[in-house]
Amino acid sequence: MNDAAFAELLAGIAGRAIVRLRHSSSPTVWACVFWVLWIHRYLRLLVHCVSHWTYKSKPKPENPSYTSKDVTVVIPTIHNDFEELRPSLESILRCDPAELILVTTDPKRADLEKLSESLRKVESTTGGRCNRIRVFSTRIANKRLQVREALPQVETEITIMADDDVTWPPTMIPWILAPFEDKDMGAVGTCQRAKRERSGSWAFCMWNWLGQAYIERRNFEISATHNIDGGTSCMSGRTGAYRSEILKSHDFLDGFINEKWRRWILNADDDNFVTRWLVNHKYKTWIQYEPECELETTLENNHKFLYQCTRWARSNWRSNWTSLVQERTVWRQQPWCTYALHIATFTSLAFVVDPLLLASCWYATSEWELYQRRWAFWCLFVFIFAFTKTVKLIGLWRRHPVDIIFLPVSILFGYFHGLIKLYALLTLNMTSWGSRADGDADNDKRLQNLLPQADVLQNPDRDGTWLVRYNDEYPAVDRGGVTRAQSLRSKPSVRTSVVEVFPDRKKRSV
Repeated sequence: MNDAAFAELLAGIAGRAIVRLRHSSSPTVWACVFWVLWIHRYLRLLVHCVSHWTYKSKPKPENPSYTSKDVTVVIPTIHNDFEELRPSLESILRCDPAELILVTTDPKRADLEKLSESLRKVESTTGGRCNRIRVFSTRIANKRLQVREALPQVETEITIMADDDVTWPPTMIPWILAPFEDKDMGAVGTCQRAKRERSGSWAFCMWNWLGQAYIERRNFEISATHNIDGGTSCMSGRTGAYRSEILKSHDFLDGFINEKWRRWILNADDDNFVTRWLVNHKYKTWIQYEPECELETTLENNHKFLYQCTRWARSNWRSNWTSLVQERTVWRQQPWCTYALHIATFTSLAFVVDPLLLASCWYATSEWELYQRRWAFWCLFVFIFAFTKTVKLIGLWRRHPVDIIFLPVSILFGYFHGLIKLYALLTLNMTSWGSRADGDADNDKRLQNLLPQADVLQNPDRDGTWLVRYNDEYPAVDRGGVTRAQSLRSKPSVRTSVVEVFPDRKKRSV
């Protein structure tokens, strides 16, 4: 296949409309298409490269304002086998927090209390023991409700919310507390890595590597955007430190369990809500990108990883739409993050943009010499596939050079992920976990219909006939020749009692 035929193929992949555009447009139009796409897609990447490579974490102060004794760790869990959580919880206890609060569901509380009793023997890195471990429970399995149960019990100035599958290094807490020397700092996140599996089938290792690549790209993005305007699309719920006064405030707790998505109450996407709350209330956030505070997490090592990707994609669609259209604070507070992360959710479909870039490059240079066109085309090809598809994963390959064999898998999965995003967009009302057996026990509670407004809370009629009145103040005849009291008695659908208040202040339900 020659270069021209290859370009035709790419145009065909990009869509029939692009092929028709080719026959009716001049090279100038194609050049405009190319540069608009290239700048929109790759300006942020080049800026992020510089920002990520120059990123610096906040150093540990010599005389810190906060220590591990100012930290409470809150972990919601619905795991089926609590014994599997032991290594993770022991790593957290070795960091010597003031308290560990675990929250599960009512049927599992007794088993979790048994585990917590055995964990009180774990020694910290300082030689002491975290003896204060409390267990709470909720009626249903829902992370927001479980966290809401725990937060009012926190007594320290800093709260760390963590997942039940993360492993901390012993140096985690001093490093994650360092940015709180800034009085305006509301939350601090950490860098992450997925647990590397060294044995298993090729397919098993491939899925494991895709999870590692996902985490590595996320580290790249959040460090880059924080270095520019302090923004991010989401502070990860795997581990994040927050000022307790923020999380314990009445307004936060009320919003946390009553977030609305369209005409429903949304009980998923908890970490997205927390992030937007911090932005809307002008708190700073930061990421500590150092080995001393790099946590290890686990992702699915089989096809269930696709369910995780779909769930994350739905969360991004919902949260970014809320940020850009409903709340709109990010437009003025984090302009770069708005362009590079929030808007990118709606425009980054690699399986469309990459072929269109290559095709527009070829047609835009139609008046060049053939060898010049080939040079331009293949330089762009190398830039896309040898640089843009690899630069975010350099850290991963530096640690494990042999993983370069997964590069083709990474590229192909990047294109497939565009289809996942489109599927997620079409199924925004789905909130199922999908990737774990215990994750969807109460999935119907994650997206609930808003309760209808009570009749007594509706605005009164202009003529005042619907106002609450004393008994002797009722008009003799309401509209339609029916008294107000008769009208109320004729409405069996009204569930709330209507009270007539008499001059002597006695009350009677009607």
